[in-house]
Amino acid sequence: METPLQSDDGLKYRKRKPINELKPNEQVKDIFVVRFKKPVEKTKTNKYYFTLKIQDAFGDMMLKYWGSEDQNKVEEVFNSIQNDDVVLVEGMVNEFNGKLDLSVNDGKLKVLKPEEYEIKDFIRVSDKNPEEMFAELKKHVESVQNLELKQILDAFFNDSEFVEKFKKSPAAMQKHHNWVCGLMEHTLNLINICLDISKYHELDNDLLITGAILHDIGKLEEFETTTQIKVTDKGNLLGHITIGIQNLTRKLDRTNISEETKNKVVHMLISHHGKLEYGSPKIPSFPEALILSKVDELDAFIAQMIDRRKNANTQDSFIYDRDFQTNIYLK
Repeated sequence: METPLQSDDGLKYRKRKPINELKPNEQVKDIFVVRFKKPVEKTKTNKYYFTLKIQDAFGDMMLKYWGSEDQNKVEEVFNSIQNDDVVLVEGMVNEFNGKLDLSVNDGKLKVLKPEEYEIKDFIRVSDKNPEEMFAELKKHVESVQNLELKQILDAFFNDSEFVEKFKKSPAAMQKHHNWVCGLMEHTLNLINICLDISKYHELDNDLLITGAILHDIGKLEEFETTTQIKVTDKGNLLGHITIGIQNLTRKLDRTNISEETKNKVVHMLISHHGKLEYGSPKIPSFPEALILSKVDELDAFIAQMIDRRKNANTQDSFIYDRDFQTNIYLK
């Protein structure tokens, strides 16, 4: 049974079908988020049209709005649409060069008000309970015995604004854990895997926990969550490693801890991508930093591959993935 377009109270429009399930030649009446728009153009037959990039929680595609010969009317529709708007459209799915797009005729597009849709239809949310995850994270913070490292962690977790952002932040826009609470989920995975490894090697668990918790704190300002997850201007200009170091050093400047401890924690943040070509200014120089970089990459790749399998939407045994540069087995 197809999902009704409007809720029982008739006040809200709901998603009927995710983009990754749409098929060629399918008639669509549904709601989508506008990622960006391209200017109005004119066809050879003197009709005006424009193009939008639309998305939902499970994919994106291009939308072509085919207007009329009245340029002012088409531009009026175009100007009514802003990035991050949710639009209700009715159209046909087409396929060109192996890619799907949505063709919408004049008058078949409406911009919705925030009260007319549910934000959860467009942004994925972690399957795990956020309060339970945060309670587990706090236990790890409280387990730290090193007073200097505990002082650093407390400087962050006694900051209510930081805590609220950390609890909700995604870990990425597209690659891995790209959903609300994704960063906290990813962080817990790193802590637990690092502690498992420490069972077999002589390591500083307090340093591992601290590095794992703080390694991606720059993502709180790198990403912005509205009707979509997107990179902020600051994120594009600086990246989360630089932003994280800025935030960390501001906290460190207010603490009374040794230079050695400061340098170790900073090093874990700047080396956690593992290689210079991956964006790290330094390569890991001690075991805890090395483990953090490897586990960070491992957890990201595992989450990404599992997500690709879950959302493959095909009966084939394999799908090719450009990030992994190989076929992913789906059985």
